[in-house]
Amino acid sequence: MEEFIHAVLQWLTDLGYAGIALGLMIEVIPSEIVLSYGGYMVSQGKITFVGAVIAGTIGGVFSQLFLYWAGYYGGRPFLEKYGKYILIKENHLRTAEKWFERYGSGVIFGARFIPVVRHAISIPAGISKMPWTTFTLYTSLAVIPWSVFFLYLGLQLGDNWENIKEVAAPYVQPLGIGAGAALLLYMLYQWRKKGKDSPTTV
Repeated sequence: MEEFIHAVLQWLTDLGYAGIALGLMIEVIPSEIVLSYGGYMVSQGKITFVGAVIAGTIGGVFSQLFLYWAGYYGGRPFLEKYGKYILIKENHLRTAEKWFERYGSGVIFGARFIPVVRHAISIPAGISKMPWTTFTLYTSLAVIPWSVFFLYLGLQLGDNWENIKEVAAPYVQPLGIGAGAALLLYMLYQWRKKGKDSPTTV
């Protein structure tokens, strides 16, 4: 598996910025590894940090737009049949659907930092015909800091970029907790808002 990852990363290196974007679009290997390797490429002077952030954002957003379009045009039957080929499990899809139905489009941002539904949340957004401009905005707002974070760590690690998981772990957990707390507050706000909007019985 490691040899395969190295071969893919070497191929991405030859493509430069396009390699980072493409690597995130197809997600053959985890995004954090692609981005940290991108940071390593920056440390080697092969690409610039700003360019890598732009490429990472484009790739990260398009990878989610593919899932959004799959939900928009294919619906749930398509995902039930082919979801396993894009690593979307049935329980992840069910959880994402419940979150989206209950809390609306704003959940798109916070869910990006929650492992269980990070990718699956794009599907119910497409199924519900959420405007793609709104979806793209919320997704971009989450993808940009994610890209900056792992590119920066890869840049600082340099030749030791392969240790990204160990180095990132102390930061990823607080980030996930913070995002989870923000998501919880948003959910509470939506719940209270719906309660106020509901007609009162006399």
